[in-house]
Amino acid sequence: MMPYQLIWLIMLLPLFSFIINGLLIRPFVNRKSKVYGYITILSIAASAVFSIWALFSVMSAANHEIIVPDVSWMVIGNFNFHLGLIMDQLSAVMAVVVTIVSLMVQIYSLGYMHGDEAGYYRYYTYMSLFTFAMLGVALADSLLFTFIFWENVGLCSYLLIGFWFHKKSAADAAKK
Repeated sequence: MMPYQLIWLIMLLPLFSFIINGLLIRPFVNRKSKVYGYITILSIAASAVFSIWALFSVMSAANHEIIVPDVSWMVIGNFNFHLGLIMDQLSAVMAVVVTIVSLMVQIYSLGYMHGDEAGYYRYYTYMSLFTFAMLGVALADSLLFTFIFWENVGLCSYLLIGFWFHKKSAADAAKK
């Protein structure tokens, strides 16, 4: 059986990659360095391993779900907003699909981005945030957090579509 704390890691590892790439190492590492890609690939790979483990754990669980305790996010009057994750059969399959596809995209991108090394840090930072948001959509246990993560997916899509903003076609596509 998988400990429920590791389910949080499935989602938080891409967020950690976003923070490391976007905030922590950027002042110290050349922005043309492939280290940004390697950090993202390692975090997504670990997330993929945990999501596969979660899938097998969910399939073997008695009620086909893993209970993940909620965390109190915000209290307004008598109403308490909870942030929680749900790991049932559907969300486990979605987590595996999101992490595996994202991992393949990250690996492919190392070669694809060759020649545009100046954008490595930005691209991998956006992709880490995109993966985090997609996992949030798949694993969120409430409509409010599903909506918040869905909006983050839209923001990341906008940023990635307009990645080559100096090209008129990419800038125009990002505005749509």
